[in-house]
Amino acid sequence: MASDQDSREKLLDTATLLFSSQGIAATTVAAVARGAGVTPAMVHYYFKTRDQLIEAVVDERVCLFVNSIWDPIRGDEPPEDMILDIVERMIATTEKMPWMPALWVREVLSDGGQLRERMVQRVPLAKIALFSENVARSQQAGAINPGLEPTLIFISVLGLTMLPLAMARTLKNRPLLPVVNKAALLDKTVLTRHIKALLLSGLALPATALSDAHFDE
Repeated sequence: MASDQDSREKLLDTATLLFSSQGIAATTVAAVARGAGVTPAMVHYYFKTRDQLIEAVVDERVCLFVNSIWDPIRGDEPPEDMILDIVERMIATTEKMPWMPALWVREVLSDGGQLRERMVQRVPLAKIALFSENVARSQQAGAINPGLEPTLIFISVLGLTMLPLAMARTLKNRPLLPVVNKAALLDKTVLTRHIKALLLSGLALPATALSDAHFDE
């Protein structure tokens, strides 16, 4: 027979998946119980209220994702490495938490998302400060584009990473949607390469390609 901890973990996993796939507002305690194969009374045994269940999902599931991204930041690493490592960690962590992109877009980024205020209270401000200060120092040293705003870089990385991952899930569930190269959205190796190239050089051709183009002329 499953232990109390196993039962509680199953309820959290079920709630997290339902929150991601259909939204928190549409997910009742009864739906969580049904998905976990237990009675609503069993849900209330572990989580006295629905709000307590939501808080547990935030603290024990969503914050695991956030911490996996920010905990390794020291603030003294080369800023390019720091930023690209964040991209790799975000994509790698969603392999273990495939529900995260859709939940993030639906419940944190969107107006009215029920996790927005909860996540604002859990923002790792000290780590974000280290990130921004590191970028600013590199700008002052002439190593990074001075036109970039340090506080917006992570938001840009978040958009470049989470939105395509959320869209990939939609495409996977709706295979007939007309997308030119659907495989590129579904392949995380391709996505990682694309994001890194976009962050490092944008639309500019690599130096070798520019030299070749000039030589051809």
